[in-house]
Amino acid sequence: MPAFFTNTFPVSMPGMMDTVLNIGLNDTTVKGLAKATGNERFAWDSYRRLLDMFGEVVLGISHEDFEQRFDKVKEDANAESDVDLGIEELKTLCDEYKAVYEDQGKHFPMEPYEQLYACVKAVFGSWMTPRAVKYREINNIRNLIGTATNIQAMVFGNMGDDSGTGVAFSRNPSTGEVSMYFLCCFHAILIH
Repeated sequence: MPAFFTNTFPVSMPGMMDTVLNIGLNDTTVKGLAKATGNERFAWDSYRRLLDMFGEVVLGISHEDFEQRFDKVKEDANAESDVDLGIEELKTLCDEYKAVYEDQGKHFPMEPYEQLYACVKAVFGSWMTPRAVKYREINNIRNLIGTATNIQAMVFGNMGDDSGTGVAFSRNPSTGEVSMYFLCCFHAILIH
């Protein structure tokens, strides 16, 4: 089962820290995920998301490099969005994303534990990124010595039109007001 790797800390900092989804997928396990779920399109869509996020978050490859390949595959398929791509287009997109790694002289690890260890370093490292430091400064968040991490089984919001994912807070993450606050997204992966 693919894993989700993110951070946790006592004060909400939505969108400030790095997250990597679908850890453990590779050229072999993607086929197992397709078989286990009976949904090959979903499996390849999840794999392409990992290739994109791992490249950007862990290896520092520009997201634009992946987006250019994505746009080309969508154009070739006459697709307006990712949900319009079929299985073969998603397989092609995964190959294109792996080519981005090659073009950058980087390597996507096929070993799940190697993926996991690389994500640990990247997520811990995101504590001191300029955006996270600035967010803490602007919101007067002080006296935190760092972040912890969560590794958990994936909850997939991209499995079809009847699936979604979300996050709930006991306080509004923007204002701090004590009230239930929910974010939800269907047929996509929502990260906070």
